Amino acid sequence: MSHNSFGHLFRITTWGESHGPAIGCVVDGCPPGIPLTEADIQVYLDKRKPGQSRYTTQRQEPDQVRILSGVFAGEDGAQVTTGTPISLEIANMDARSKDYGEIKDKFRPGHADYTYFIKYGVRDWRGSGRASARETANRVAAGAIARKVVPDMRVRGALVQVGPHEIDRVNWRWDEVERNPFFCPDPEAVKVWAKFLDEVRKRGSSTGAIIEVVADGVPAGLGAPVYGKLDQDIASGLMSINAVKGVEIGAGFAAASLSGEENADEMRNRPAGWPEFKSNNAGGILGGISTGQPVVARFAVKPTSSILTPQLTVDKDGNDTEVSTKGRHDPCVGIRAVPIGEAMVAIVLADHYLRHRGQTGKG
Repeated sequence: MSHNSFGHLFRITTWGESHGPAIGCVVDGCPPGIPLTEADIQVYLDKRKPGQSRYTTQRQEPDQVRILSGVFAGEDGAQVTTGTPISLEIANMDARSKDYGEIKDKFRPGHADYTYFIKYGVRDWRGSGRASARETANRVAAGAIARKVVPDMRVRGALVQVGPHEIDRVNWRWDEVERNPFFCPDPEAVKVWAKFLDEVRKRGSSTGAIIEVVADGVPAGLGAPVYGKLDQDIASGLMSINAVKGVEIGAGFAAASLSGEENADEMRNRPAGWPEFKSNNAGGILGGISTGQPVVARFAVKPTSSILTPQLTVDKDGNDTEVSTKGRHDPCVGIRAVPIGEAMVAIVLADHYLRHRGQTGKG
């Protein structure tokens, strides 16, 4: 299986399966001299780990990260990156492969079971192997390192829609995101989502969601025209996340209904010599290059394919049958996708920051 790496100058390679002994990743291209400890990474893994509320899978994984290489503590005791590959490991502690025994020969509708089997002729049915969202813990760990590469950058995400229920943007409060189990910026939406997801969970069903990621402090000039666009790579990074079926930048699809006057982000000069934008429909990117405004991306996550409701399917021998998935699964994978989306945006921005510095000498 190829294509397990992402990025160019800041490059990550992930490894491991959902029910194997461990998962992990290698981060290559991180500059030397950046302070880095396991605690710096753990804070983000703790946001993503399962079993933290009744609205996510009850698999109990501590997701404790170990740094195996790429750092060194000098005489002053401060641990910093050395510029060599940083290898990270996260042990799998609570895999229950027996939960999948009854469906190991059946293909779940809407899942990668069928396509993996058709492509490779073999698949790890224990929690879906590499197709499992468990792999994304590696991305969150790598994203913690990426955040340290770009000076003054802050990447934050929030859940803005669960099923048909959207937030009211008038109520948006970033400090509210850390106060509820949904990473929701609207305290009023939390009540609606809680009731809705309780109903979804009791039915043994699932629902989709939309996540918004905002990166502040991104310097102007990142990205390149034509085939190295910043928004192109952000879309690629977000689309690589399990269950993601759509990505938009800035106004996104809503821009299709705007006039040229409405969509244009008008500019005025500032004393510092850099323009002030009157709006940000472009999502901080024009012509594939960052403007210095906040970079804004949203992505849509489909409903979890593993549900209790019996569904028509076929098995690996081509027989018609039904499948119902038991075990522990997220009724809405969009909740834990928030820190994953943050990580992928941070990884892309770190990569483009290093590319920009390499080409122009600016950083």
